Amino acid sequence: MRLSALIKTALLAQVTAATSVARSPPQCDGAPATLELSDPPYENYFYSDCNTAAQVVVTSPLPDSNLEIISPRLIVAWPGGNSGVCAFFAPQSGINGSLAISLVNSTIGDPISGIHAKPSPGFATDAPVVGVRGVMRFNASAVLTVPILGSIRTIRDFVEGPSILYPEIQDAIAFSTGPDGSISLSRDWLDNVTSTTLTFVPVDSSSGQVSTTERTVTFAPGDYIFSASYNYPQLTQLKPSAVLANTSSDLIAQYPTQTTALSFLSYSQKLLAGAWRFLTYFGRDSMISALLLEPVLSNGEGSAMEAVIGAVLERLNRTDGSVCHEENIGDYATWTNLQNGIVSNDMICDYKMIDTDFFLPVLMQKYFLDNAVGRTRIPAGSIDPLNKNITYGELALLSARRILRLAAPFAEDPVKENLIRLKPNEVVGQWRDSSDGLGGGRIPYDVNTALVPAALRAISSLARGGVFRGDRDWAALADRYAKVWEDKTLSFFEITIPKEKAKHLVESYKNRTNFQGPSHADSIDDTIHFHALALDSPNNLSHIEVMNTDDCFRHFLLNTTNEAQLTVFINQTANNIRRTFPAGLMTGVGLVVANPAYGVDPGYAANFTNGAYHGTVVWSWQLAMMARGLEQQLGRCVRSKAAATGVPRFCTDPSVYGNLRTAYNLLWDNLEANAAQLSSEVWSWVFRGGRFVPTPLGVLPAPGGGSQTESNIQQLWSLTFLAVTRNAAFR
Repeated sequence: MRLSALIKTALLAQVTAATSVARSPPQCDGAPATLELSDPPYENYFYSDCNTAAQVVVTSPLPDSNLEIISPRLIVAWPGGNSGVCAFFAPQSGINGSLAISLVNSTIGDPISGIHAKPSPGFATDAPVVGVRGVMRFNASAVLTVPILGSIRTIRDFVEGPSILYPEIQDAIAFSTGPDGSISLSRDWLDNVTSTTLTFVPVDSSSGQVSTTERTVTFAPGDYIFSASYNYPQLTQLKPSAVLANTSSDLIAQYPTQTTALSFLSYSQKLLAGAWRFLTYFGRDSMISALLLEPVLSNGEGSAMEAVIGAVLERLNRTDGSVCHEENIGDYATWTNLQNGIVSNDMICDYKMIDTDFFLPVLMQKYFLDNAVGRTRIPAGSIDPLNKNITYGELALLSARRILRLAAPFAEDPVKENLIRLKPNEVVGQWRDSSDGLGGGRIPYDVNTALVPAALRAISSLARGGVFRGDRDWAALADRYAKVWEDKTLSFFEITIPKEKAKHLVESYKNRTNFQGPSHADSIDDTIHFHALALDSPNNLSHIEVMNTDDCFRHFLLNTTNEAQLTVFINQTANNIRRTFPAGLMTGVGLVVANPAYGVDPGYAANFTNGAYHGTVVWSWQLAMMARGLEQQLGRCVRSKAAATGVPRFCTDPSVYGNLRTAYNLLWDNLEANAAQLSSEVWSWVFRGGRFVPTPLGVLPAPGGGSQTESNIQQLWSLTFLAVTRNAAFR
């Protein structure tokens, strides 16, 4: 049975009453944490107190916006349940671009404040009603075209997919009016317990008026108090002082925006991937973030590091040892279960990725051995009931066994057929997880050449350190496997293009794509070397010939000793960083993660564009990993000399060492020039006025006219520059 009409009315009354209370509820000590971030046409507002956390995103077209992509829109997103509301608006006049919406400061909030009300007796849940409110201004009469209430995943399916709306969700939205001229939209979740409400009230009835006919809502120009609330259990947020180690507490004053954002994404149960689109657990994202942030993150019981590792282990599949990539929770989990004929609100884990498994032992080595603070005897089962009666250490052991099992075939017989490939019937499997992110390839470069050997090295260390009790014999086995994977995988992915052919390819790419900048073909003074994104293209090409930044995994995760490969590999990376796109990876707004200029398949240029999620665009965390990876390789020269051990050959080659150092400083010069973008998930560019200009990805057309993917204004792994800083010793 759904909530009765009487309970709905009571809930709406609670929300109405809550909008009149002070912006910081009396249950909280201290002022709420707030943050305002602008990335036109997106305006972002963050609010959190001891009761709730929420993000509000207001999208309003700019004069030069592509109106087929950008339209007036309000989103409220909550980490609790990965939940939210979305409202699309259109000008009542029908003239696209004539409607602008914005939040304005008022006595209601500056510009948003919190909602908190205790549940009434008899409710099916004891979770309080929480949310946010503010004042929205319409410059012209508007129509509410599409409301979505319930799950961020449902909103994403509409925004990023082919405008998918689910009737069982949309038809459940109830519309009601109040004596104060308000209009309320409410929807009971499929769990029959939770309800989400979105309300608009005219600030001044003489200048603002809202009306509804059946399910059509119209607004006169003016200001409206909006409130968005729901009654779902909230997460326990970690304050900046709890996220960061005591030795890094000075970062809170130095970088208040980044540390506030990091706190917004950090909870005792898990760290969240990004706001607004990924306010939930993503295993890969949280582990990469923890590895890069490790020098400044808190550790020990109740720490950020344990929140990451615990979240991963809690969601590990005990039947085969695989690590969960993404969780479906809240209303979307109920909906997904129903699609599978299951009546359940239980969380659902996605295990389709092949890379996530390999980060776990690397992170565990860093925490359990390098810091010697980890605890393995914690009982699991608080998230996945199937993991009850087993400890974190036992779950980690299952993961390690899986990795050894996957690595064994290639270690014993290093042929291409034994490399690790995407799972059957999946087009994604690692961080470039859009449909064209790997160019159709099936055997990813990063997984095989860096992640597998890094995980094996970590398993060896964990076995040697006694974390994997009873499996000390793994130490030698994992090291032997790792050596094969380190030494034998790179050659499968090598791309070598003679100088004159490379120049021709770059010039052809510029002409074919109408790129407005110079080709920089004159910077190609030698043979071009890089490693393919993946192997086994569906159109019978053996290599995905797209230059990329995934070298960073090997530089960051491994200290290889194969001199024949190491010197060449380091020189290759440095060259590709130093050259400007489309001859290389560098642009005025950062390193592009993919450069298709050298690919013989014209489909690469068509699919890897500046409007593609994994195209010629810039990802912050890849910049961070590349910067830290290059620093680590430069540091080997210093450490090996100090320890009087074998110095890597590249350290004593003035040309290669100088090239690496130049690339490192060129990268950092670029990072410092683009500091305003670094906390974002991903950004793109347009070439205008003779230079690359940073541009939000979401405002550019996607390849082939497909749905565009927005960037999160704050992304967990994009906040890693709190720990990744320039090493002055290598200037």
